[in-house]
Amino acid sequence: MVVSDRFESRVTSAVSEGGDTLVIRVAGNFDFNIHREFQRAYRNVMPPPRTFLVDLSETDHLDSAALGMLLLLRDYCVESGGEGAQPAVELMNANAHVSHILSVSNFDRIFSIR
Repeated sequence: MVVSDRFESRVTSAVSEGGDTLVIRVAGNFDFNIHREFQRAYRNVMPPPRTFLVDLSETDHLDSAALGMLLLLRDYCVESGGEGAQPAVELMNANAHVSHILSVSNFDRIFSIR
């Protein structure tokens, strides 16, 4: 049995140069197993950016837990906006399978998807 000491995160994030956009990338399956990583990707960014982009280009599949995590991100944006402008959440680069799941779940009515 081979055990790897190397742990690769399936969630990565980067703040734009101006600090107004946070890009969160999810690789592989977007499921409950990465909920802590996903929350850490956006909760520790201060000040909160104006736009949260969730890049799904490397996402193979997402389940109901992932849909819930996206809703929690939206709720976080509502809370962090306070009385000012609410940060936007955009989903981008989803493959056909992931796009279908988002569409069937009516997430195209909740989020901007490109």
